[in-house]
Amino acid sequence: MRRTAILSDIHSNLEALEAVLEDARQQRCTDVVCLGDVIGYGPNPRQVLRLALRTFRFCLRGNHEEGVLFEPVGFNWKAEASAWWTRDQLKSKRFPGNENQKFWAYLQHSPLYVEEDSVLYVHASPLDPTKEYIMPEACYNPEYMRAVFARIKRIAFGGHTHLPGIFLPDRPFTAQSRIHGNFPVTDGKLFVNVGSVGQPRDGDRRACYVIFDGRHIVFRRVAYNFRRTARKIKRIKRLPNALGARLALGL
Repeated sequence: MRRTAILSDIHSNLEALEAVLEDARQQRCTDVVCLGDVIGYGPNPRQVLRLALRTFRFCLRGNHEEGVLFEPVGFNWKAEASAWWTRDQLKSKRFPGNENQKFWAYLQHSPLYVEEDSVLYVHASPLDPTKEYIMPEACYNPEYMRAVFARIKRIAFGGHTHLPGIFLPDRPFTAQSRIHGNFPVTDGKLFVNVGSVGQPRDGDRRACYVIFDGRHIVFRRVAYNFRRTARKIKRIKRLPNALGARLALGL
């Protein structure tokens, strides 16, 4: 039986990604997919992309990939600063040109979404795969949620908000902190936010990802050396220090 580790929002956080990949190995996952935002915010875009190329069965395009490939339109000042710095890192002549080209091609050819049978993978939303935020309070807008679930055959996985949990039609959002053990996939539709590997924002600083075996969803929280990541960010003058400080808070 396939056990898929579903990751999102790594944000150039090498320590978090390595910890999650080790946990996925220990959990006997048979493959790994990523829902986008591999880069941005964090200090190790090249190292993370090397792991992505070796490890991920596929990796979607997130809004931070678009911000680096094109322009960081609509980004706040911290995200914009990190996007320009990340672009320079991936194009710098200090690194091998063939590797730069490989990274750039990988980002350019990353799909906006992947659909496998009745399972949809997006970065953000079934309505807008790279940019739309489906926040927990969206569950109280029934017309909007009907539009979202109309695009889902059976189950969809997304990230983008960094807030893990599960949406079901006509029910309140269930946060990851309230889900213990296996969440059974039964009749009806689901939209699952898998949370963030590299920059959690739900008050839990541990990395978050999901394991899906076709019958159950399991949220995994994995501790990592966030202090090391924060120190790296602090040493890079062009990256706002706040991007590292927030890792200790999970916000």
